Amino acid sequence: MGIDLVAGGRRVGHKSSMKKVKSENPYNRLLIKLYKFIYRRTDSKFSYTILKRLHMSKVNQPPMGLHRLSKYMSKKEGKTAVIVGKVTDDVRMLECPKVSVCALGFTETARKRILAAGGECITLDQLALRSPRGSNTVLLRGPKSREALAHFGHSTSVTNPHTHTNVKPYTRSKGRKFEKARGRRRSRGFKV
Repeated sequence: MGIDLVAGGRRVGHKSSMKKVKSENPYNRLLIKLYKFIYRRTDSKFSYTILKRLHMSKVNQPPMGLHRLSKYMSKKEGKTAVIVGKVTDDVRMLECPKVSVCALGFTETARKRILAAGGECITLDQLALRSPRGSNTVLLRGPKSREALAHFGHSTSVTNPHTHTNVKPYTRSKGRKFEKARGRRRSRGFKV
């Protein structure tokens, strides 16, 4: 038996988040409405990318620190950095360069430092008025570095022998007596 390609099988409750807005945040919902409109009217890839990222869950909208931001914007004077996420402060960076940043949110200290350096902090709706097609902008995103990702395995096929290579197991402890037999040593059958 196969899947009925026309009816699409019986996968219930698996609608794309792009079809239905899951966010309860009214500001977020209005931004989605706005960028959906811009994409429909201009057909620009930039607005589609912003729209796609606005639909993402909070885990997939990682924050970006000021140091990383300044590193990416070092040779891009006159351009606006666009981040669909929050911009956070970095106390290790002694002086903040002058940058123009557009983001969903800023921490209080990050906003203070950007403005003190002569830069500007704008919102995504202000950016839509300024450059709806994304001209003179640099689209950035923060690092996805959660501890949970170490346990996931590679997003390759199941038949690939390296799917579970260097994947961190969920173990009680990392001692001599814990999960060191079959599957963890070559001498005991196999090792993943």
